[in-house]
Amino acid sequence: MENKYLTVSAITKYLKYKFDTDDNLKNVFIKGEISNFKKHTSGHLYFSIKDEKSKINAIMFSNNAKNLTFDPIDGTKVLIVGRISIYEATGNYQIYVDEMQEDGIGNLYLAFEKLKEKLANEGLFSEEYKKPIPKYPNKIGIVTAKTGAAIKDIISTIKRRYPLVEIILFPSLVQGENAANDISNKIKQANNYDLDVLIVGRGGGSIEDLWPFNEEIVARTIFESKIPIISAVGHEIDFTISDFVADLRAPTPTAAAELAVPNLPNIMNTVDQLNIRLKEAIFKKINYNKLYLETIKNSYILKNPLIMFANKKQQLDYLSEKLTNNINNKLDRQKLRLANLIDKLQLVNPLDILKKGYTLVYKNNEVITEFNKIKKDDVIIIKSFKHELVASVQESRLRDGKK
Repeated sequence: MENKYLTVSAITKYLKYKFDTDDNLKNVFIKGEISNFKKHTSGHLYFSIKDEKSKINAIMFSNNAKNLTFDPIDGTKVLIVGRISIYEATGNYQIYVDEMQEDGIGNLYLAFEKLKEKLANEGLFSEEYKKPIPKYPNKIGIVTAKTGAAIKDIISTIKRRYPLVEIILFPSLVQGENAANDISNKIKQANNYDLDVLIVGRGGGSIEDLWPFNEEIVARTIFESKIPIISAVGHEIDFTISDFVADLRAPTPTAAAELAVPNLPNIMNTVDQLNIRLKEAIFKKINYNKLYLETIKNSYILKNPLIMFANKKQQLDYLSEKLTNNINNKLDRQKLRLANLIDKLQLVNPLDILKKGYTLVYKNNEVITEFNKIKKDDVIIIKSFKHELVASVQESRLRDGKK
């Protein structure tokens, strides 16, 4: 009679055999929501997949989990592929997951990465094209929904921090099929206004809700904008294509307002500090000039001005005497040089030779140094120191002067 009863292990093995040999359970496609998620230190993922009425345990081993393109958490809607089997230790049936992707956003994620890579290669994210955000704007434009938390937070933050600025709202659709075109058109419209900065964004939401800010038309319109743009889409963890193209990315709409305008109380505090420093600088300058004035008033020269003129007069006399001495010395040197030249000229002066009783004989206005040049009937001039004698040669006869 006892042979009719099966052990728990036996029935569990039988059921596991049935599960493992059923072709319909070898490759199952299931959609649902993750709950009770846990990542083991081994890298294996343990969780449940549920819908409104049922729940099934799931396990994804680390060799498959490393291929995931998202971080699973409780509440994430997923599409999974795997096999159904029984875990003998507990007797529970579960799905062994081979593949898993987020439900409804898998294709969106791939489109996001594809467009991101395309625009990055074109240079739309490059820092060299980023326009600076003005420090003290006069006019700020906002492209977002005309109602909702985002616009309220932006306006209240701006008015609290910097009420001097003028705000112009360009109400736009921020989700839905026509939102991308509407956002693009409103950015273009804002560029016709004399704005200093433009905030473009919306509050948080699902990736589907934020998707218009991932559209290529919006990205290119932001890039072509002449006005510096601050992107403020979703929450801090949300990143869109608009964030990468914009001149500045803000983690939230409120943060965008804070980045767009300075804080007036801080400005006033800075002005007060500068005013104090200016007064101190002026006070120091006045005291310095007073001290300098007192120094001048008590100076020896100012108290005895005639001393200065006496010193200058004495200096003038000294310079005058020095100049006179220099001139006299120079004249003496020149006189001595002239006397030396005269002495040299006297040595070769023919008149000095004539004083000694010598004469010069000229013929045809040339001095005769050889008598053989004088012929009979030549007219010659014999010049002594005081007289000249004109004579005609009657006879020309040479004789040796040594005899």
